Amino acid sequence: MLLSLKNKKIIISAGASGIGWSTARVCLSKGATVYLCDINNKSLNKIKKHHLTNKRLFSYECDASDENEVSDFFNLVNKKTKKIDALINNVGIAGPTGTIDKLSSDDLEKTLKVNVISHFYFSKLAIPMLKKNKGGSIINISSGAGIMGFPLRSPYAASKWAVIGLTKTLAMELGKFKIRVNAICPGTIKGDRMVRVIRDKSKYLKVSKKKIEKEFVSMASMNCWIYEEDIGKMCSFLISSDGERISGQAISVDGNATRMD
Repeated sequence: MLLSLKNKKIIISAGASGIGWSTARVCLSKGATVYLCDINNKSLNKIKKHHLTNKRLFSYECDASDENEVSDFFNLVNKKTKKIDALINNVGIAGPTGTIDKLSSDDLEKTLKVNVISHFYFSKLAIPMLKKNKGGSIINISSGAGIMGFPLRSPYAASKWAVIGLTKTLAMELGKFKIRVNAICPGTIKGDRMVRVIRDKSKYLKVSKKKIEKEFVSMASMNCWIYEEDIGKMCSFLISSDGERISGQAISVDGNATRMD
């Protein structure tokens, strides 16, 4: 089990921090080779030391919302390998906080560009590499907001529902090629992004950050945070042979979240 991803080749977008980096570490620990990209050069520099101890890790700078940069990234990966076993579409931003009548079109468009259209760019270029592999897995990181409403976060919710639609459709299109496509819907992840979300909601509602944080945690029946590594473990399972009959699913890792308000 420890090397359940041995010899697997995996691409991860936004892979140098947060869920992406935790997932990369899980996959590397199980024997995979990981090709990750990230827009944040500071995050990429932080993981450089890991290149010295792990020759199965490759990292590149890339703006996932820029089709030309994504193409350049895949050209670099193609110099290392012509086929892959998995793509993890992890890139995403929180988007603006506020009621829809107060939000700007630019904020909405940016959220959709990063959270949805980037998945299209990556999937389009990864699918031929998965076909050469005669099968594999695409995992799209959605959210609990992709299966429920999310007050004050309509652009984010809309983008994450779109990811579910993309997932279901790709699963139907690619099943005949033995390519599985699933979405993971994380709950309230303890990390930098939620710090910013809590800050913005606190400011908008004019209540304490502590109260907002407590409300987020209470949304799950288990009354708990979800950790980035939890998502990495689910990705690992879906990529491994243990998940070879699972496709077209939106899988929640959220402590049984029952609301997002």
